[in-house]
Amino acid sequence: MTEHRPQPHPHVRVAVIGSGFSGLGAAVRLRREGVTDFVVLERADAVGGTWRDNTYPGSACDVPSHLYSFSFAPHPDWPRSFSGHEDIRRYLEHVTDTFRLRPHLRLRHEVTRARWDEDRLHWRLETTGGTLTADLVVSATGPLSDPSVPQVPGLDTFPGEVFHSARWNHEHDLRGARVAVVGTGASAVQFVPEIQPRVARLTLFQRTPPWVLPRADREIGAAERRLHRTLPFTLRLRRSALWGVRELQTHAFTRWPGELALVERSARRHLARAVADPALRARLTPDYRIGCKRILLSNAYYPALVRPNVHVTGALAEVRGSTLIAADGTATEADTLVFGTGFRVTDLPIADRVVGLGGRTLARSWQDGMHALRGTTATGFPNWLTLIGPNTGLGNSSMILIIESQLNYLADFLRRLRTLGGRVALTPRADAVDAWNATLQRRLARTVWNTGGCRSWYLDAQGRNTTVWPGTTSGFRAATRRVDLGEYEVLRPARTSPAGPAGAPRAAAQLP
Repeated sequence: MTEHRPQPHPHVRVAVIGSGFSGLGAAVRLRREGVTDFVVLERADAVGGTWRDNTYPGSACDVPSHLYSFSFAPHPDWPRSFSGHEDIRRYLEHVTDTFRLRPHLRLRHEVTRARWDEDRLHWRLETTGGTLTADLVVSATGPLSDPSVPQVPGLDTFPGEVFHSARWNHEHDLRGARVAVVGTGASAVQFVPEIQPRVARLTLFQRTPPWVLPRADREIGAAERRLHRTLPFTLRLRRSALWGVRELQTHAFTRWPGELALVERSARRHLARAVADPALRARLTPDYRIGCKRILLSNAYYPALVRPNVHVTGALAEVRGSTLIAADGTATEADTLVFGTGFRVTDLPIADRVVGLGGRTLARSWQDGMHALRGTTATGFPNWLTLIGPNTGLGNSSMILIIESQLNYLADFLRRLRTLGGRVALTPRADAVDAWNATLQRRLARTVWNTGGCRSWYLDAQGRNTTVWPGTTSGFRAATRRVDLGEYEVLRPARTSPAGPAGAPRAAAQLP
């Protein structure tokens, strides 16, 4: 009788979770480091991340295209200075093909559980497409991937169509509809002007108004694109100029928030030019310092709000069937409800699925606030790196710069593992993580995000800023250029408890 033995799970050196900018960037860097034994696990049926999912009308990036792209994959043919989601997604497909990443893709493989095996020193990943193991995991799910919908009393009684902007229902015809929009963040500022001409009535439920500046968007002509293709150094110069301006602006956000007064005056003029009604203008004027919440860019948002079929009211407080009640008691009838309420940024859903040393989930480890060493590694989760992790967000520049810095850290992490040799894993020391984050919080205390008088998604439920990097992108690059083994514990199969590396560990992890 033939014995049927269970087949072993496939094993890879590295598993990358997600195929947006972070995941594809990690895949390219792995290949450049000579690592070809890796997979990219993607829950959807195509690459693109947030630019695959956010297809709402008017969806576009508020960072200039030539800076919102990889330095190792410059793109001379951006059609506009601020590109839309379709062009950005095409760019990511181009990166996937150019760097031969498709053989590594595992589409429709959503990670449902990731558990660290303390005996074998590897991760066991359960996905909707099967199970595998990996020596190292790169979590590239991104903070703008899972929509956040507020728990509004009575929402389940609404009889009409309900969807989030990140899951736009293109099959639902808005022509002649009574539409209620909840939220005034970056997405709403883009899609409200797009749908306003089509709907019969649009009611905007606003908890707090945003600061909005003009959007200097324009078409990039054929001659300009041809110049960048013919003389690549002109493209590099353009990118450097865009980067340099934003590096200088960073100091106003992080050190001298008072310098933002000039920017605030510009925003007030932008509002005054578009909104003549003093009552509406007062309702649309924020009561917090500009920069405390994300500054938004639009030339069409304010003009849309003054149209006769638009009404701006307070926060949505309750739903009674098709009647929506604002915080001030105003009642509005609607047959379509669209949430533009952002994403789960400070409570990443994947954290519930990750189980590290001692059976502790990442969500439990972060129950008092997300924290990680250099925004990338977390104590008790060996060989697990998070891209765009805690305190890596930016208030005024391109996240691609942060991602590429973390890819440097990933590359050096792999080199350290190779140098140590054999079956080995690294987990950051708790004192190093605590010191790093204590320094972060001290620096954040004087920034506009903490002192500007607003309540934003930069802050978690405890009011702690766990999302933003309090410095320049060049400073973050310096902080993640090398892995310092003095900040880590080394794990090997033969040991029953983690032992630190040779030499005394650092007492504090210093920011540049």
